[in-house]
Amino acid sequence: MKHKSVLLEEVIKYLDVKTGGKYIDATVGYGGHSSEILKKIGKEGVLFAFDQDDNAIEFSNSRLSEIGSNFTIFKSNFVNMKKYINEEVDGILFDLGVSSPQLDEADRGFSFHKDAPLDMRMDQSNPLTAEIVVNEYSYEKLVDIFYRFGEEKYAKPIAKAIIQNRPIKTTLELAEIIKNNVPISYRNKSHPARKVFQAIRIEVNHELDILESSLRDAFSLLKVGGRLAVISFHSLEDKIVANVFKDLCSDDESANKLPIVPDYLKAKAKKIVKLTPSDTELEDNNRSRSSKLRVIERVLWKRKNI
Repeated sequence: MKHKSVLLEEVIKYLDVKTGGKYIDATVGYGGHSSEILKKIGKEGVLFAFDQDDNAIEFSNSRLSEIGSNFTIFKSNFVNMKKYINEEVDGILFDLGVSSPQLDEADRGFSFHKDAPLDMRMDQSNPLTAEIVVNEYSYEKLVDIFYRFGEEKYAKPIAKAIIQNRPIKTTLELAEIIKNNVPISYRNKSHPARKVFQAIRIEVNHELDILESSLRDAFSLLKVGGRLAVISFHSLEDKIVANVFKDLCSDDESANKLPIVPDYLKAKAKKIVKLTPSDTELEDNNRSRSSKLRVIERVLWKRKNI
């Protein structure tokens, strides 16, 4: 199965993976990052991982078992991380977005290049599908999610065309409707359906609703010196990551009024790095083009209500 993990070397370097350490891969996918983490931590280390996708879990279980047995994959969204993990760890990785195999598996409905039923579910037990969004949401609701989750400036004419052409059953049918209802000049940039498909996928999987709370929960599990690394793929999720990291890396606002800042009001983290793929990686893996890695490190003891 073809799958190139984005920013793999950078993740291992800046997550500062140590022999014997405990790590969490919040989005194991097809095991690219987890494989390297498992190799680095050795037999004394422990890896916990999360995913909602049955295919990804099955594949990663097999892949990681070839390296070691000191790992556990939980079939769950990362929003439930603290329900499964109640111990301190050395590092946590979030690789957000859709994996290459999910895009390549036509029947999953994530791709606007391949014909498939309108699905887009990360978790196949999720009752909400892209077909429901496309065929049952009101005009106003479609416009809202296309604007908010896709930053699509032609949200209104696209939503109107979708309403007029219902029922819509397949990805290529939807992509063609979108293409035919935006200016010709707009079609010559990236694929005109890209933003709408992104918006529908985010809506189906509640991706942005849970991100901020999940990042804060993850940070609360870190040891002092532990690191939190996040790979984002579009501006909406990166903005959430950036805001959470800025908050964690800043002193409490009330500290500004004090001549001496007590430790409990000081920043809880420090910035380690923010970077994008190298030119070499961009040439080798086109799907890395919009990715961005941010890493912070815990610098103070845990406090309640982070």
